[in-house]
Amino acid sequence: MEEFEKIDTKINFSSAAFKKYFNNTSWLFFEKIIRVVLGAFVIISITNYLGPKNFGIYSYVLSFTGLFTAIATLGLDSILLRELVKKPDLRNDLLGSSFILKLVGAIFSILLLAIAIIFTSHTSLTNLLIFIIAATPIFQTLNIIDFFFQSKVQSKNSVIVQSTSFIITSIIKLLLIYFEASLISFVIFTTFEYLFLAIGYIVMYKSKSLKIFSWRFNKNIAKTLLIDSWPLMLSGIVITIYMKIDQVMIKQMLNDSEVGFYASAVRLCEAWYFLPMIITTSLFPAIIYAKKVSENLYKNRMQKLYDLLAWSSIGIAVITTFLAKDVILILYSPEFTPAVSVLIIYIWAGVAVFLGVANSQYLIAENFTKISFYKTFLGMIINVILNLILIPFYGITGAAVATLVSYSAATFSIFFTKATREQSLMMFKAILFVDIFTRLRK
Repeated sequence: MEEFEKIDTKINFSSAAFKKYFNNTSWLFFEKIIRVVLGAFVIISITNYLGPKNFGIYSYVLSFTGLFTAIATLGLDSILLRELVKKPDLRNDLLGSSFILKLVGAIFSILLLAIAIIFTSHTSLTNLLIFIIAATPIFQTLNIIDFFFQSKVQSKNSVIVQSTSFIITSIIKLLLIYFEASLISFVIFTTFEYLFLAIGYIVMYKSKSLKIFSWRFNKNIAKTLLIDSWPLMLSGIVITIYMKIDQVMIKQMLNDSEVGFYASAVRLCEAWYFLPMIITTSLFPAIIYAKKVSENLYKNRMQKLYDLLAWSSIGIAVITTFLAKDVILILYSPEFTPAVSVLIIYIWAGVAVFLGVANSQYLIAENFTKISFYKTFLGMIINVILNLILIPFYGITGAAVATLVSYSAATFSIFFTKATREQSLMMFKAILFVDIFTRLRK
């Protein structure tokens, strides 16, 4: 054990392992930067073109549909990635079983949505838009190919597919604005992006001399995947509810325009959420490997990951807070001024989101999937209750406060579980800049 304690926990920038993960991360960042920059330009253009009311309808349709399509993933994504890393020789069985399970989940989610529509008072146009978006989970079944490439630390392949699909659909959306197309046209091409993505994954997979028809459905593997993933499925549904329910409730309590104001600010805040996903996805395999070497190394790398995510999210929040009004007025037309207060508050929820992404991966790695579910369920309950209380009195600003409080409560609720308390303390150390102050004292 003594030899483990002497392991150097500093990052070796010249090592082959670092270069491998850095190259993988670079490709992921490249794709996300393209998506963020081009995506921001496109969504801002669409927002200004549609105006608060129509953009509110557009955002509401995406949020309402998301409440049901979340079930389609069955919580399999992270579990599949984990199993592909651990058991690469079972690739075809894992991919085949996951594909069938996700396809069944997609069909089931559409059926649930159809039933829910019966009990709503939507207009016929809104219902049509909802069903157009509802088709996306069927196309998303093939994103399991992305997880295969991730397991091989070959994100370059996924980046090429994702970037190409996104650029094509973005150009089409800009052309729709130029030709003054209707709202339904934008919804259609939002769905088409996932279709193009599915086709791209198939082409890329085949280009590596791999065959989709070699995938096999294995009943035992499917059962094992579901046993491990069902808490994550419930957690994913709960996460979607408390990420989307605010816009649904604003629509019901206020109006379409208020949804538009709120959504315009939320889009700017969530544009940064690719950062923790990319950083964590790329670095976590190395963190998992560290556990095999030394518990000390494992914890050290987790702390560094928390530090990186906390510092970057707080930096973004501080800058955005001071420039919120200028950002809204520069990016949107003056009629979107009510979004300023939402942006100032909502951007701070990003701190909990950044840390939560890393912590969720930790819970999966340690097989604490039930704890993952409980913390997100708590966040959802708090969010719904606060929205019910705050929206009638404070409007969309109240909804932003509800989001900030609920996100933070969910992320740090692991403090109350003995098995994960140390992780919560590590996150507190990160947001309090403990490591920075420690180094300054030295």
